[in-house]
Amino acid sequence: MIIAVASQKGGTGKTTTSLSVSAGLAHAGKRVLLVDMDSQANSSKVLLHNYQELRMEETVCRTIMNREPLPIHQSHIRNLDVVPSHILLADADVQLTTAKDHREARLKRELVNVVSNYDHVFIDCPPALSWLTLNAFTATDRVLVLVSPGYFELDSLVQISKVLEEVRNLFNPDIGLMGFLFTMADPTIASKTSLKLLRQTYTSDVLKTVIPKNTVMREAHFSKEDIFSFSPDSPSALAYKKLIKELQL
Repeated sequence: MIIAVASQKGGTGKTTTSLSVSAGLAHAGKRVLLVDMDSQANSSKVLLHNYQELRMEETVCRTIMNREPLPIHQSHIRNLDVVPSHILLADADVQLTTAKDHREARLKRELVNVVSNYDHVFIDCPPALSWLTLNAFTATDRVLVLVSPGYFELDSLVQISKVLEEVRNLFNPDIGLMGFLFTMADPTIASKTSLKLLRQTYTSDVLKTVIPKNTVMREAHFSKEDIFSFSPDSPSALAYKKLIKELQL
């Protein structure tokens, strides 16, 4: 199954979730591919210790901008491969806007050639509804949408839901919503109120698992490790184990 991890804004734990679920499944013996479509390349920097040595042609830019096969690299985690991103991927939206081919399907065309090699494929989407996100949605089976505490979060979910419907009608009739995942939770009233409103509005589409805000995750990434290797008994690790079980991956 191909799963796109998406959010309309930064700071929701999107990359953390992509990394943690991918690593958790890899540690459990599943063959996993993580495609980094976020030009910040944070997933790539954690998973590839030689990331700074990579040329642009060795990243997903090769596929999105030049329409060439996916450059797949073995990460330092057993069973987990990665297609790294690059800062210049941010320029791809301008190129795709004027492209005359099926610009929304550049990722899909190459991903179909390798998907059978893996039990699961995850796509770390950019934190915006762009042509790169449309490429991810066109290629995916399901979309996991992340929501963090905040007054305007429900408005962003309306927009991302509209985009999902448009992609279903125009590019990918089989795309489905895997669920809304509440992240960055803390004991504050604002966080509890946000979660309550989310559950009232989207009911069964909201996953039961809640991901807590936890500084140990930042420390893990700084050490270029996944949370299960860095601190397997931390609240974040336990929450992501629960998420993997809930998603039945």
